[in-house]
Amino acid sequence: MTAVGSVAAVRGAPRQILRLEGAALFLLATIGFGLTGLSWWLFVVLFLAPDLGLIGYLAGPQKGAILYNALHSTIAPALLAGCWFLVREPLLAGLAAIWAAHIGFDRTLGYGLKYASAFGDTHLGRIGRRQGGA
Repeated sequence: MTAVGSVAAVRGAPRQILRLEGAALFLLATIGFGLTGLSWWLFVVLFLAPDLGLIGYLAGPQKGAILYNALHSTIAPALLAGCWFLVREPLLAGLAAIWAAHIGFDRTLGYGLKYASAFGDTHLGRIGRRQGGA
């Protein structure tokens, strides 16, 4: 782990493994959605819904990071999938799969969980334009 700006970030092989994990999550969640029998239009329409958490940044970077991270952690979709095991409602499995696929896609692209210091500071490294002319 190394400091990126003023925050710690994963680098090297562990960073690549985390991004590959994201790709695996995206692929398996997308396949899982296909097994629900729900319309692919639902997948397309809701795929970017977790990014509505960016609205939290209107209240500042700390509140923005909290909301963004809440919507980009695998905890909530895992709990939603767990609810599916109890009630066997395909919509619950489908929503969990869409949500997990979004998270996996973001991780694959290098978008990690946010630090409160700035939008671009993530556990997978700095995103956006590099500082200092780099």
